[in-house]
Amino acid sequence: MSIPHLPALRRGKPYESLDKVQVKDHRSGEVMAEVSQVNAGIVRKDMSKIGEARAALKKFTVQELIDITAKAGELFLNGTLPLGDKGHTQTPQEYIETLSRTSGLPHIMVKRNMAKIHYALTHMPVILNGLSRGLDLTVIDRGFGEQAGSPVAYFPTTKSLGLVMPSNSPAVNSLWLPSIALKIPVVIKPGREEPWTPFRLIQAFIAAGAPAEAFGFYPTDHEGSSEVIKLNGRCLVFGDVNIAKMYENNPAVQVHGPGWSKIIIGEDKIENWREYIDVIVSSISDNGGRSCINASAVLVPKYSKEIADAIAEKLGAIEPLAPSDENARLSGFANTKMADYIDAAIDADLQTPGAEDATAKYRSGPRKVEFEGGTYLRPTVIRCDSYDHPLANREFLCPFASVVEVPQKEVLSKIGYSLIVTAITQDPEFISELLECPTIDRLNIGAISTMKISWDQPHEGNMFEFLYKRRSIDCA
Repeated sequence: MSIPHLPALRRGKPYESLDKVQVKDHRSGEVMAEVSQVNAGIVRKDMSKIGEARAALKKFTVQELIDITAKAGELFLNGTLPLGDKGHTQTPQEYIETLSRTSGLPHIMVKRNMAKIHYALTHMPVILNGLSRGLDLTVIDRGFGEQAGSPVAYFPTTKSLGLVMPSNSPAVNSLWLPSIALKIPVVIKPGREEPWTPFRLIQAFIAAGAPAEAFGFYPTDHEGSSEVIKLNGRCLVFGDVNIAKMYENNPAVQVHGPGWSKIIIGEDKIENWREYIDVIVSSISDNGGRSCINASAVLVPKYSKEIADAIAEKLGAIEPLAPSDENARLSGFANTKMADYIDAAIDADLQTPGAEDATAKYRSGPRKVEFEGGTYLRPTVIRCDSYDHPLANREFLCPFASVVEVPQKEVLSKIGYSLIVTAITQDPEFISELLECPTIDRLNIGAISTMKISWDQPHEGNMFEFLYKRRSIDCA
């Protein structure tokens, strides 16, 4: 059978370009699909007509779009959907296997990501209620109404939502899903190794009854990505520290970069540290360590050596397994140069005095390993003498964390930005300080994995407030 071709989708219509890239199996190099590439000029041309996409969604009520979204969720999880424009289709199992082969995620992790996306699609009323703080969503249909007994009106901040997506974890696509129910079309630049999830989601929405023109799918280069960001009134961008710095002062761009998520054990709980090792291990290693909400630092007032050793004992012996193995806990690297960089960066910083690789004695071999044609990085736990050490606050696309001894009174002045903080404490004064800390986005009090999220309490940005703005209104 021929290789699938994924076209660009220009307001929902397939477009085959002369310029194509191949998406390959990260282990064997087998071509899994050809993906049409568009240039910045096509993005500009189509964005000039984005009002048509917005008009198509405005024909529906929010409730109708919520119902379509729920149906799309069932189709995404269980349906056989079109794969490209050459007559190919894709079952859920084929999606799992294909995504695993190109991204390096084992099947079990793809399934868990699918479940997260399915939950978001099928629980949209709960999500929107949390994001809008209980707003009667017919206000979006009418443009005005009442909230808490007072007149209220909301207007959209944009005609479309631009998305520059990554390749590391499919569940990040759940972040844009409320946009459709809120009548804002999406313009998606997919990750190079992960076009599968956004394309399958689009096909699920269309099959569920959403207007095709509400979806743009633009595989493109750096210039095209820049146009997506520039021409959409609101954008979600996924990237590294440099990308985050580039857009940090642009309110129209919500950057999802490194999370620097952390676990802090308080002085009142440190004597019981052995009880928390499992939640620390899951925070570091779930989803192959690829998420911004994976913990990358553990801060403790004492026992750092013992705690680092206990974590390392749990993680250090983990080895790559076959992608289909239900016990697989490591992800392969589609971009082997990234694995080389991470491995070298850790080793280079270990040359700075004051740090030791606690996992080294539990690994039977090097950190970077080849397995069945794939490249993997085994978990690394670093014990640092000081939070000033270059490895004390680093984040990598693999199970990696530092364990650092920091006096409790100094912790909040040192941690810097943290997407998630799990604080294991019952100290009222310390909890009060944590609640007032401006550099923490989401706070968990107690032994809660940093990987546990609440869909009605976004851990990074509020999509409703990003896409709609409240205005004052009075009616005679």
